[in-house]
Amino acid sequence: MDSESRSLRQRLSEAQQLPEVLILKKSTTSTNNDVRELAQKGTRTVLVCSEMQTQGRGQHQRSWVSPAGNIYLSTLLHTRTALDGRLALEIALNILQIASFRSLPHLQIKWPNDLYSTQGKWGGILVEPLNAHQAIVGVGINLLPLSQPLPEQQTTSLTQLGLTQPDRIQIISELYLAIQQACQWFDHGSHSLAARFNHYAAFLQQHVAFEQSDQTITGKFLGVADDGSIQISTDQGISAYYQGRLRSLTQ
Repeated sequence: MDSESRSLRQRLSEAQQLPEVLILKKSTTSTNNDVRELAQKGTRTVLVCSEMQTQGRGQHQRSWVSPAGNIYLSTLLHTRTALDGRLALEIALNILQIASFRSLPHLQIKWPNDLYSTQGKWGGILVEPLNAHQAIVGVGINLLPLSQPLPEQQTTSLTQLGLTQPDRIQIISELYLAIQQACQWFDHGSHSLAARFNHYAAFLQQHVAFEQSDQTITGKFLGVADDGSIQISTDQGISAYYQGRLRSLTQ
């Protein structure tokens, strides 16, 4: 066992959250795929982390650029509450609270699953349900700047946001614990979700375009409701949506 694996195992053991299977990789196709294979074999608790992915993916099967040097991890969650969109929001909220990120200003969440800031996207969350009460949760974090900007959105990294000399293993352990904590929030009804999320919501009270498969709605983003739905104000009134993609019209 290498020193990084030993260190991570020790940190999670001290938190009494050591999973049955813990794997650190230099490269993989997709950490979500790795966890899926282990889940199919009956593994209940697992953490797989890689320094790069060759077939990383984001929401709606979009490709997730996964260059070397960043954090890509996946785990398996078992919930008492039937899965819905609030889980991803709880995961994002708990990630923003981890100790390693406390010095970073202006961290935000772009509904429904992007870790964001005023400088752009620095991470993302992918929840892939296996059944009504079990999901693979993948998290990608840009520790370092991307060598090539993405054409469809502005990106940044933790080092660009001011995190000097990031402790990779410490961040991985904190991310894993944050995901477990988010599951508890979700299972306890996501109390006051709207107030907690809207405090960090990117584009709040801004004019936005909300894209769905067959239409684009423009209006003012009012935040989310306690059920996790997005609230858009248009000339026709306020509408709630549960799936789609949000982008600002004022940037």
